[in-house]
Amino acid sequence: MGERIQQILVTGGTGKTGRRVGRLLAERGLTVRMGSRFGQPRFDWEDPTTWEAALRGADAAYLTYAPDLAVPGAAEAIEQLSRIAVDSGVRRLVLLSGRGEPEAQRSELKLQQSGIPEWTVVRASWFMQNFDEGVLLDAVRSGQVALPVQDVPEPFIDADDIAEVVTAALTEDRHAGQVYEVTGPRLLTFTDALAEIAQAAGRPVRLQRVSLTEYAALLAQHQVPKDVVDLLCELFTVVLDGRNAYLGDGVQRALGRQPRDFSDYARRVAATGIWAG
Repeated sequence: MGERIQQILVTGGTGKTGRRVGRLLAERGLTVRMGSRFGQPRFDWEDPTTWEAALRGADAAYLTYAPDLAVPGAAEAIEQLSRIAVDSGVRRLVLLSGRGEPEAQRSELKLQQSGIPEWTVVRASWFMQNFDEGVLLDAVRSGQVALPVQDVPEPFIDADDIAEVVTAALTEDRHAGQVYEVTGPRLLTFTDALAEIAQAAGRPVRLQRVSLTEYAALLAQHQVPKDVVDLLCELFTVVLDGRNAYLGDGVQRALGRQPRDFSDYARRVAATGIWAG
């Protein structure tokens, strides 16, 4: 520890957290490589031949596995990339992980056992931004969001908070060896979350409960790729069963402040007009 981090690879550079992390790092004057499937450097989780060149010369890297650490083969990919990083002289890796996902925790363990000198795990709850930057946006705009969920609360996390925690972990020595469970400051059901969006947007937005089969069919009708459909159904089945219905303290520990609240997120996004019907 002690040597200044100067050059950083951000995988998933076009994703929700990747582009935010890249912007924050650039604001600090660091050299940032925004790796993506079609970017420069090219970085593709499905093509391991792209990994070594993307990592070459980097001091640190932010790992966001696509499509999700819950899918088969993710842990093996994290293990392989971590070993390449060690061989390439990378000394710090920060992994975005998911709360309550057994497969994700296998990936965390592979990272921790890889021999990388400094690692940090940022274990996140459901992103608030799934309502305005993901597959739920069109449904929110329609005023009716069909989901296979019950009244199970979730501590939704703002992607901006995740990005700030990741940026700190990439640039500051004190986060090495830490597992940060990052959540919002309170628990909300999806019904609660949509009610807050409706209030902020000034228009009705309601939850329609459907079965997993009905949900998969709705996604298919909207031409969502089958692998994404399968992943979403898996996450709704495994993660939203109540196991994550508690608050984490990762934002507080990493940043020394409270996480952003869902109501603030809803007002901020509503002001952009993106939820207008």
